[in-house]
Amino acid sequence: MNSNWKNFLLSNNASIDNDAAIIFPEHQGDRRIYALAHLGVLTLAGRDTATFLQGQITCNINDISDTKSSLGAICNPKGRAISTFLLVKDGADFLMILPQELVAAVQKRLQMYVLRADVRLTDSSDELCLLGLREGQPQLDEAQKSTFATTRQAAIAVELANRHLFIATPEQAQTLWTEQLALGFLPEDSAQWRCFDIIAGIPWLTAATSEEFIPQMLNLDKLGGISFNKGCYTGQEIVARTHYLGKAKREMFAAECPAISEPPKPNASIIDDSGDTEQSAGKVLCAQTRQNTCYLLIILQISETHRYNLRLKDRSDKITLLTASTLTL
Repeated sequence: MNSNWKNFLLSNNASIDNDAAIIFPEHQGDRRIYALAHLGVLTLAGRDTATFLQGQITCNINDISDTKSSLGAICNPKGRAISTFLLVKDGADFLMILPQELVAAVQKRLQMYVLRADVRLTDSSDELCLLGLREGQPQLDEAQKSTFATTRQAAIAVELANRHLFIATPEQAQTLWTEQLALGFLPEDSAQWRCFDIIAGIPWLTAATSEEFIPQMLNLDKLGGISFNKGCYTGQEIVARTHYLGKAKREMFAAECPAISEPPKPNASIIDDSGDTEQSAGKVLCAQTRQNTCYLLIILQISETHRYNLRLKDRSDKITLLTASTLTL
């Protein structure tokens, strides 16, 4: 996290936990601004970058432009997602937004395939700042409704339905923050942004869930993050086979349960009690507690009846799949 940006936030009443969770005094209102340090930026530059990325990622590099970004994934040869990302074009370069804890691993993995290509991989997490703006209430499947339209003014802005993600230099970030506060936006904890990403169905991975799921289990096909006509890339054979021979046996859902002292860890087991005996039903992808509720993305075995009675293993708290009528935040 850039030190100037960090000091600016601290001077604006932020508390920062482990350079990841950014906390502000509580406010009321629907117009919020967020400083985001749990996501990082990997910059890819060089004349061969587009060709190189086309052979490494699930989305089609030719669909990404200065005005349109895309979700996607980097897979291992077995088709398991190493990391999901948001890919943004910045002139001749590409900015890969992904979980901060996976930046180094993804950079190392991609570097293995560079060979003699003119591609430079740089961790820009300390040079670029990520901010979020939100107006209105969260929407289920927000990411599916988003075009990921991208604009450039003082900073790069990517549309996420009723939210925008900004990529800015520290100087741009401070100016943007000050301007938005003057327009009535109030600073909010980064934990709330994570909840919005969960509700929207954006499948950010962690070190624990990296290389656990194929992209379709993460709903990336529904989010426009997989191209089935772009040609070969690492893991493509498995991803394509799943698409053409039948859908994945597991699927991702947004859910909630009563807040507990510690949110369940990634890969925590989920039990289904809807039958005569309890059955293992799936795993937690990620979770975030907000006020009295824990929001989760979970990967479930697809039920033919689409009926579940879910709970965390070794706990009685019921897990409820989110619908528009049950969503509260």
